[in-house]
Amino acid sequence: WRDVSKFILRLDIDGETVLKSDDSWKCNPDGPIWFNALRSGEYFDSRKYDEDWTLAGYDDSSWENAIADKTPPTGEFRECKCEPVREFEVYNTSEVTKVGDNKYLFDMGQNVSGYIRLKTKGKTHDELTIRYAEEINEDLSLQLNHMDSDEYYMESRFQTDKFICSQKAMTWSPKFAYHGFRYIEIEGITDITNIEVHSVFVHQAVKTASEFACSSTFINRLFRAGQKSVYSNLFYNLTDCPTREKLGWANDAQSSMEQIFTNFKIEKVMRKWLCDIYDSMDERGALPGIVPTNGWGYEWGNGPVSDGVLYEIPYRIYLHTGDTAPLTESLEYFDRYLAYLKTRTNEEGFVSFGLDDWARPVYDDERDEDVVPAELINALLIRKFNYIAGLAAKLANKPTEQYEEAIDKLTRLIKKTYIDSDGKCKVNKQTAVAMLIYYNVYDDMNPLKEQLKKLVEACDFHHDCGMVGLRRLYMALNKCGLEEYAYKILTSKTFPSQGLWIENGATTLGEYWHCYKHKDSRNHHMYSDFMSWIMKTIVGIKALAPVFERVEINPFFPEDMTWARGICHTYSGDVGVFWERQGEGIHMEITVPSGISAYYNGRLLDEGVTVVNIK
Repeated sequence: WRDVSKFILRLDIDGETVLKSDDSWKCNPDGPIWFNALRSGEYFDSRKYDEDWTLAGYDDSSWENAIADKTPPTGEFRECKCEPVREFEVYNTSEVTKVGDNKYLFDMGQNVSGYIRLKTKGKTHDELTIRYAEEINEDLSLQLNHMDSDEYYMESRFQTDKFICSQKAMTWSPKFAYHGFRYIEIEGITDITNIEVHSVFVHQAVKTASEFACSSTFINRLFRAGQKSVYSNLFYNLTDCPTREKLGWANDAQSSMEQIFTNFKIEKVMRKWLCDIYDSMDERGALPGIVPTNGWGYEWGNGPVSDGVLYEIPYRIYLHTGDTAPLTESLEYFDRYLAYLKTRTNEEGFVSFGLDDWARPVYDDERDEDVVPAELINALLIRKFNYIAGLAAKLANKPTEQYEEAIDKLTRLIKKTYIDSDGKCKVNKQTAVAMLIYYNVYDDMNPLKEQLKKLVEACDFHHDCGMVGLRRLYMALNKCGLEEYAYKILTSKTFPSQGLWIENGATTLGEYWHCYKHKDSRNHHMYSDFMSWIMKTIVGIKALAPVFERVEINPFFPEDMTWARGICHTYSGDVGVFWERQGEGIHMEITVPSGISAYYNGRLLDEGVTVVNIK
């Protein structure tokens, strides 16, 4: 509905352009696809499909010449060097139910990004309307969580394909749309024996960088749900959801960036997206809340909570691969953005625009003043931006004083404004206290530790923060020696918790804690940082230097867990930890490859497998 269908291609071989699409190319306006839209679906008439059209010698005399676009794209062609989008797991129908006249509901068992694989046996001209949903209501109707009300869909229906059968058997999937779904509803089936339904999981061909399993079925399910949510949002950038938007929300990405680099070989995709971020920076140095953008997002949805992906991506690439180029190449953009922030700084020295602790749990008695001030969050993040910019400058052999001075100034400002004389944070919220601890902004951590401890206890071992706070809460508790508190939050199964989602049958992570009150998806990655905590804490592998050249092995042993196994597939080799309870003690096996210095209890471990028995 945005415009007519368009196609563009240029083929280069050995640096020479040998083929370009133009109006000498031919097309078939009366082909089998009569509608397609990325957020809606594809309509396909198999009666018009000629499977021989791709063969040499095909008679295309009835086809028409293409019309050249008079307003072609103004961008430049660039080779896309990251992994392609591919089909992966194919799921069989786990349950099929007749829900109306000629209407059937197919439960595929797993929420995914992708589409149907429809196999028809011919014998009919049924017109099938195929609708997708992540959830269903008690009456087995599709629960779309109000996502179908957006203006995106106009005359087309949200997550809807159509397929007209012919007398020939055919296997079909849409080629110009993908959906987010677990359930498929098909209307128009006159004979259920004439069709076969599968779902296809589609995402970029990115490999995992970790392996994890443990004795807790719940933790395993939660970890797998996190993996599925990340994969469901890998489509040449890190999208927010595979359902209503499919947009590269930068705040979602910053909240899960560390986890994604810990658990996925994501570097190529992120380098590609980093170029998109460069391109989206306007003449002021401002960034939008979504990347890429058609112009939206510079006035809302951005700010340091979102724009930090500019710094996070090259920094994480450096930490995981040792490649300094993304950092040094980004330095000019770092400086432009920091200069822009100075134009948005108030008299007190704070930046207050942009998102705050987005998507936090909402309680009925909550007031606006309960929100952690954006200026505190921004100040802590900008302090980190300057650290990363300073690192980039150092690697580029350029002066670093300006970044060091900015860090010192912000540190003093934050302490003066937000830390009491007794050493506690004036904002008595988990996010504020956890961020101060996480970023080492204090003179004495003990008052903040006691404050955070009481805040978690007051919430009955639940989190009370959104994506910004939750991203730092677990590791802040670790720093305080309160791993057990973090584990209790992670394994809670009452509101607000990921455990509540899993207990209610979720196979991916949700968007909001307060479900059914917003137009929310059930397949977001933004709360997935617990996966990084699991690898660093339950498995106990923590990098002390870039490329894991030095690592600390220090597992946490939850009382209700009998064993855990994890491997980090680093660019320096595979580091593995296995531990299990044996009698009154714990048996542990640590695998260290050549070239990595690994420490356990301050002792340098030998290469190979080290066995440790703990009483």
